[in-house]
Amino acid sequence: MPAFAPELMRENPFASLISNDDEGFPYVTHLPLHLEERNEELYIIGHCARVNPHWKYLKARPGALITFMGPHAYMSPSVYPDLVRVPTWNYLTVHVKVLARLVDENELKDSILKQLIADHESTYADQWRALPESYTKPMLSAIVAFELKVLEIKSKVKLNQHRPEAHVRMHEIYSNGGDHEKSLAAWMRKLGLKISD
Repeated sequence: MPAFAPELMRENPFASLISNDDEGFPYVTHLPLHLEERNEELYIIGHCARVNPHWKYLKARPGALITFMGPHAYMSPSVYPDLVRVPTWNYLTVHVKVLARLVDENELKDSILKQLIADHESTYADQWRALPESYTKPMLSAIVAFELKVLEIKSKVKLNQHRPEAHVRMHEIYSNGGDHEKSLAAWMRKLGLKISD
């Protein structure tokens, strides 16, 4: 597993869960997920609406793929010192092969919900706990949660690593861009690319 993969997954938790439907066609659900380590093994937890058939596909065929898309942005050929170049798109992504186990007990689903709430709005947790059971029970019944055991992690980093003569200019452009560009500039620093003369 690439050392940076867990950090990228946690920074970009809105992922694509992919498995096959009953006709063998790829089925995709986009949803927030939470990565955790237990006894030196990695697990990913999340949930989908009960009306979404994805949980049925996971039950029938528990093997699945998750893709986490990190920052990405266009890169002009103007970063190169020579003119015989083409534009490109730089990005970081992680692909995770998983084995699914469904979680349909309300107490465990509540625990998974609280973890996802803590990831994104910890102050809401107290409000959720204070809601009456007459509201929370139907809400919990309307979802199916899952625990996805990580079997394999692969990543792809495309930051023109093979063209170090462009890195300084790339970093300068990305540092002055939007959120994705600034994040790519930060990842260039984290990954140790040459970004200064």
